[in-house]
Amino acid sequence: MNDAIRKELTVDGRRLSYLDFGGPGRPLLALHGHLSEGAVWGRLAAELAGEWRVIAPDQRGQGESDRAGDYSREGYLADVGALLDHLGLERVVLLGHSLGGINAYQFAARHPERVEALVDVEAPVVFGLEGPHPLAFLLGLPYDAPTRDGLIAALGPAAPFFADRLRENADGSWRLPFHPEDMYESEELVHGDHWADWTASSCPALLVRGTDGVIPAGQAAEIVARRPGTVAVELAGDHLLPVTAAGELAGAVREFLATL
Repeated sequence: MNDAIRKELTVDGRRLSYLDFGGPGRPLLALHGHLSEGAVWGRLAAELAGEWRVIAPDQRGQGESDRAGDYSREGYLADVGALLDHLGLERVVLLGHSLGGINAYQFAARHPERVEALVDVEAPVVFGLEGPHPLAFLLGLPYDAPTRDGLIAALGPAAPFFADRLRENADGSWRLPFHPEDMYESEELVHGDHWADWTASSCPALLVRGTDGVIPAGQAAEIVARRPGTVAVELAGDHLLPVTAAGELAGAVREFLATL
């Protein structure tokens, strides 16, 4: 995880935990997607070290951050603003993957004066309006168990995806780094038509799309065409580019940042 320092702040009585990868560079706030956490940006932080100081929160209800009473759009955006205020940062580059990408461009729409540039990694502008819920499988997963081995066994086929990120509670029991019902709700609340948000800001923007990701090619072209100052990069990979194509993603982001 490089030399990241874990810190936290309190927002409405909740702990919001974040990793500060440090350094003298300009600030870049990186927002992870559902079922992830700030540590996923370790490779990006290493690649940008020296020129950019990457700060990566565990968004509400995930990683080391406390569960929230709601997972509304405004709730997520309020967390971003609270973290920037806590850090004393007036203006940052805002990067996000999936859920984090939507949070990023929606925050820029409401607070354009605080966002120098946007990086949208596999975050659609219109999605979830039809078809099955993509995180429906979560509702069959346990949240915790008395032992780590017991939780891994109960997770079944999902265990390999989360086994290295399980948390031990103070009483010795073990839990997932998110509550399945929370993330199901959060995913449901992020669905919609967000064109008004995407086109509301005018800072430079980069769209990074995976060839086998969730953004259709036609929508990607429209994302670029409908927002001046937006460029796109396509990487060979699936939706989980921060994990499956971390090096290529870091290179694309570095090239974009060099144009600012």
